[in-house]
Amino acid sequence: MPLNRDQVLREAMRLVDDEGLDALSLRTLAARLGVQAPTLYWHVKNKAALVDALADAIMDEAIGAAPASDGGDAREWLLAALGQLRVALLRHRDGARVVAGARYSMRRGDFSELAMATLVAHGVDLHHARLLVLAGERYTVGWVLEEQSPAPDPPDIDVDALRARFPVVTRGITEYFSAGRTADDLFRDAARLVLHLPDETR
Repeated sequence: MPLNRDQVLREAMRLVDDEGLDALSLRTLAARLGVQAPTLYWHVKNKAALVDALADAIMDEAIGAAPASDGGDAREWLLAALGQLRVALLRHRDGARVVAGARYSMRRGDFSELAMATLVAHGVDLHHARLLVLAGERYTVGWVLEEQSPAPDPPDIDVDALRARFPVVTRGITEYFSAGRTADDLFRDAARLVLHLPDETR
């Protein structure tokens, strides 16, 4: 059966999920598919186009999971949509790097269009809607970039010295998580500030 574009993209995503974005090349992908690298040029013209296509696939997941608007505060809807974007990014190894590195992802544009249109339909002026969506998207992708960054070997830290140097920071971290909050809560609570939503931790 002849190779098709969907097969190429599925295997490319599996390659990234297995080995990371740095391992992605047309040569490596061709080897996994059992073809010669030039065969792939019938389906993707270069690596940049391949990354754009992978970003589109990830954004498809985010858009498909975006909640229906319930007529309430559109910023709450945007918060939920950004939460689904984070889930889609985290579902794939280096998902945030793939999306951040895509230059012509039409589906990322579709996500922005959906988000802005929803805000505008609920009375948010166009200028403010654009800034909210831009801030929310970049916040989310940047957040996940940090979440997906490989953790270095932990240094030999004197905890008491650390607390003495950063007393307010360590107290704030301890207070936040001692209430049983999780990393997911932290994402949402910080996103609420970005979107000018009420702080629910008070």
